[in-house]
Amino acid sequence: MSRPSINRRAFLRRTVPVTVLPMLLGGFTVKAYGRGPLLQALVGAQGETDRVLVLVQLNGGNDGLNTVIPLDQYSELMAARGNIAIPEDKVYRINDATGLHPSLQGLGEMCRGGLLSVVQSVGYPSPNFSHFRATDIWLTASDSNVVLTSGWLGRYLDEEFAGYPTGYPNPSAPDPLAIQIGSVVSLGLQGPEASMGMALTSPTSFYQMVSGVVDTAPATPAGHELTFIRQVSQQTEQYAAVITAAAGKAANLSPLYPSAGTNALADQLKIVAQLIAGGLRTRIYVVNLGGFDTHSAQVSATGGTETGTHAGLLQKLNDAILAFQDDLHRLGIERRVVGMTFSEFGRRIKSNASLGTDHGAAAPVFVFGQPVRGGVVGANPVLPDVATSSDNIAMGIDFRSVYATLLRDWFGVPQAELEAVLLKNFASLPLIFKKSPDSKLPIVSSAELPREASLGQNYPNPFNPSTIVPFTSDGGALTIAVYNELGQRVCILADGTFPAGSHEVRFDAADLPAGTYFCRMTAGGKSHTTKLLLLK
Repeated sequence: MSRPSINRRAFLRRTVPVTVLPMLLGGFTVKAYGRGPLLQALVGAQGETDRVLVLVQLNGGNDGLNTVIPLDQYSELMAARGNIAIPEDKVYRINDATGLHPSLQGLGEMCRGGLLSVVQSVGYPSPNFSHFRATDIWLTASDSNVVLTSGWLGRYLDEEFAGYPTGYPNPSAPDPLAIQIGSVVSLGLQGPEASMGMALTSPTSFYQMVSGVVDTAPATPAGHELTFIRQVSQQTEQYAAVITAAAGKAANLSPLYPSAGTNALADQLKIVAQLIAGGLRTRIYVVNLGGFDTHSAQVSATGGTETGTHAGLLQKLNDAILAFQDDLHRLGIERRVVGMTFSEFGRRIKSNASLGTDHGAAAPVFVFGQPVRGGVVGANPVLPDVATSSDNIAMGIDFRSVYATLLRDWFGVPQAELEAVLLKNFASLPLIFKKSPDSKLPIVSSAELPREASLGQNYPNPFNPSTIVPFTSDGGALTIAVYNELGQRVCILADGTFPAGSHEVRFDAADLPAGTYFCRMTAGGKSHTTKLLLLK
């Protein structure tokens, strides 16, 4: 009795893992995911946009209350978690109401300088406290009571990959849609019915790629599927070739990266920066940092509560993003890249007796990059006067609103297609400055333009010999000048009328002595001043 033919996608769904390229970059396995015509709605038509999104997954459930500290409720915080709370005088203050863990000082400076947004109390209704289920919810963008097998980005891939892998890559779509650095497969890039790539590890598959020949298989249903798998494998090697070529065209420039092997996230982001600078037209990168499931020993038992496991993890996050952002700037590609951190859930308000925290609900998300508005989005979570072991941070912002904002305001996805991907309509957040006309994305509406000019904190700071000074213009005339400690003007950085929106200027102090300088913006009859520290 003959076996029924197997549906190709059903076959793949059951048997084929996501593509693993048979190559290492910086010691990490690289996973590549294809792209095609319909995905132009996400990434823009070829040549229409060169925008990149980097997703940073913090595996394990990051403790939001020790990451972003509600200083306006510090007494309630101490009452709930006095054995692990960060001392108030150690907190890096973003503003009077909100601060960051002292290990995140670099990210705090990015926030104050307009390069990072802290999105407060991000979650979803009826939260799930299982690592696996909560992760699936975040990656699929589903309701907590709905199980989806496709990811929020994978749904775009499935729509645009008619006939995949036949015809891909091709001259108009030569590069992967998404690249994951590391060994953990992201469900966010899974299509509704099939993985978008194939595992490829054998030398035979490599030689099939270079020869352009796929071995024949028996003329049976199983043989047809084997031929299909070999075809995907061949395509995978072609993606490996373009990735390798891009890696060979650029080198990292930032001296801020930690030593190789000491910070896994930094090692991954270093590869991402190199590939972007090397000309790879991939639009989505996925990286991750694990270890955030801090049920015990979250803080040091012998040192201060600002030290310990969680502090070390946040330091790695801080150092990795800081180096990555500096690298993007030095490579001249910082305007092209926006990043986002997320974790499957936060932790409980009340700490436990093991100097740790248990699975919780909502938590902060960081969105970072030169195109980001910067600051704090959303109110601080409200803490009870007397917290119990079951109390959680309530959702203030649905995580899918963050996704909707990135898709709509960064990638320019039309509303109808946006709702098809996220399955519902979610409001946008004030996260992204949409720049035109060179962006070839929708012109920002007058309601979204800055109401007044403002001066951001320079980055990096301290610096040597140059630094970037970010500022926003309301469309009027402005002047930005630098003064020394004696009040003497040493240079003018900007003088004129700038389009409403976000801008930046470079301050080159190679010929100036080390010391403290003051940057002053005058606009609309008001002045704004920031302190610059030059070290030599």
